[in-house]
This record gives sequence, C-alpha cells and structure tokens, in this order.
Amino acid sequence: MMDRTRELSIYIHIPFCVQKCLYCDFLSAPASDQVRERYAERLVQEIREESRCYGNYRVKSVFLGGGTPSLLTPWQITQIMDSVREHYLLEKECEISIEANPGTVSADKVTAWKDAGINRVSIGLQSFVDEELRLLGRIHDREDFYRTYDLIIKSGFSNINIDLMTAIPGQSKKSCLATLQAVAALEVKPVHVSAYSLIIEEGTAFYRERPVLPDEETERELYKITCDFLEREGYQRYEISNYAMPGFACRHNQVYWKRGNYAGFGIGAASMVENVRFSNGRDLASYLECGPVKEQIQKLSVEEQMEEFMFLGLRMAEGVSFGEFYHMFGEEIEKVYPGIVEGYVEKGLLQYLCGADGRRERIALTKSGIDVSNVVMADFLLTS
Repeated sequence: MMDRTRELSIYIHIPFCVQKCLYCDFLSAPASDQVRERYAERLVQEIREESRCYGNYRVKSVFLGGGTPSLLTPWQITQIMDSVREHYLLEKECEISIEANPGTVSADKVTAWKDAGINRVSIGLQSFVDEELRLLGRIHDREDFYRTYDLIIKSGFSNINIDLMTAIPGQSKKSCLATLQAVAALEVKPVHVSAYSLIIEEGTAFYRERPVLPDEETERELYKITCDFLEREGYQRYEISNYAMPGFACRHNQVYWKRGNYAGFGIGAASMVENVRFSNGRDLASYLECGPVKEQIQKLSVEEQMEEFMFLGLRMAEGVSFGEFYHMFGEEIEKVYPGIVEGYVEKGLLQYLCGADGRRERIALTKSGIDVSNVVMADFLLTS
C-alpha cells in the first residue's frame, strides 16, 4: 500500500536555565521547580491536543531545545516523550535530540533519556578555555564538561554534538586552537560540531555592556582556523556553521533549511506546516494558565516561498537544485532571478555543481561566498 503520510518534525521548547548567559537572546529564564513541573504538565497536554492536526503525518525528528532541557527531571522528560510516542507516528529511525548544558546533567537523567528513546545529545560547550566561559556567563568550566561528556558516552550515546563559539571577548587564535585541539583529543570524538560566531543581540547583557570583541579580521581568521581544523579531523561542513562525520548531519536542522514541515510546542515555539508559519505566544504565565495561543499566522506567498528556498538552501554545502526549484514553482531560477546567479558565479561567490553527465544541477556558495553570505542571500529577496 502506498504511504500517504507526510513528513513532520517536532520542536519542543524548554524555556528554563540556571542563569541567563550574557550573550543569550533566547526565550529562557530561571524558574522554580514548581513552575517547571507545571510547564511539563502543560506541554504534555499541548502535545496531546495538537496531535489531532497531524494524524496523517509521520515524524522524522524530535528536538527538545531551550533554554536548558537538561534541567528537567527524568520523570518530566519521560512524560513528554511518552506523550509524543503515544499521539504521533514516529519513523523507525526517528532522530530524537536533547540539548544539554554541563553542570545540569546526572547519571539518572542520562539513563532516563536513553530509556525515553532519545538518541542524540547536543552539548553546549562553547569553549574549553575557562576564562572565555566566565566572560560568556556560562555556569560550567571545562571539568564540568568532561564529567558531563563522560556520563553521556558511558550511557551508550554515540550521536553527540558539541556547540562551539568563536569571536568571544578576549579570544585569540591560540585559545581558539586550544579549544579545537581539546575536542580532537577527546577519547571518543563527537560526530557533530556546531561552530558559531558570537553575535551581540539587542536586549542581551552584552548589548548593554558592549564587551571588547575580536576585530573583524581576527574574527574571519578564527572562523577559518575552525573550518580548516575540523575538516582535517574528518568533519564535513554541510552547512555554514555545522560540521559532521559522514552520516551524522543533523536531520532536524536540515528540515528547517529545506523548508520541511515542523510543529513547535511550548512558549514561543515556531511552526511551519504546508507553507503556513505560526508561533505560540511567549508569555509563560498565560501558557501555564490557559495553554498555547497561536500568533503571527502567515500564509506564505509564492514569492516568499521562493525567497526561503534560496536563502535557506544556500546555507547548505549542497546548495539548491535547479530541478527542485522548477518542480516546486514551475519556473526556472535564472528567470526568477535574472543575472543574479551568473553575476555571483563570475565573482567567485557562487558555483555550479554538476551531475555525472556534466549538466549543471545545483548552485552553492563558494568558500569566498560563505564569508559574505548575507550579502549574496540578500539578492534573492523578492518581497523586501
């Protein structure tokens, strides 16, 4: 029988943390045990009630993000995942991820994650240099990371991501390399690394304090050091800021970049289903009292879909497909964006990727193009 179900990914937002990092603009804050318990109960209810909208979808990935999901108790995580499994059709090889911060992980938690079917852990390390961690306002040091990583490895997890950050206040090329070397020296290396540059966002403590950051030239050098080092270690860069060993690219994140369907649960969680974007309200008290309220509902126009196809797709090393664009929109990329692709190819910022027969099948950013990706992608906006 033909499978008529459609693919869906699920994002579950846990808006709690021990303390707010100085650079963080995510929807997260400290909360009491009682508030976290009420929130977990409300999440279970929302997941159950919203399932009626997704009866003909099969779930390819689940992602518990935050905030700090590893703050929740083993029982709370178990309840949440039991609700997902009971009310949604999960693929046999469904990728189920949880974000964890060093200093919030225990053996009983990790065992509960494993028992709940979680098969991927993303650890917020950021740096192996304690002074850099202190300047970021992190609650852990490098020894906390080692203890957390050891717990996760010994519990049998093999699909592990580590978050790293560059352009940290006071960071030098030497300290950046020291962090990378420490990652490579782990007895069991992570199969995935996310490496981001620090961006100062409005509303954060860093935005008010204006710390001294590495200059633009140093930031580019730190980025290049990171990229070159990880590629020498066997990681493949499959997206501007993400590197993976073969076969371990994050399925959940690829859903965002490829504009797949995803449903978000919890305060502030965003969804995009069949080209309709919406999000839950951000007020915690209202959510606990009344449940989620859908906000910012937007049916994307064809032009907006084209924009997203291009500027999200170009984040990936594989770029975007001429054939997929035509299949989705009935038009050719070159006709929708006359002269733009050719112009950037001539400048060495975009490249054609060809099939076995030599035909041009895709376009992708070059290494030089990645350095100025925001400028390139801005030219693929149609509605601005």
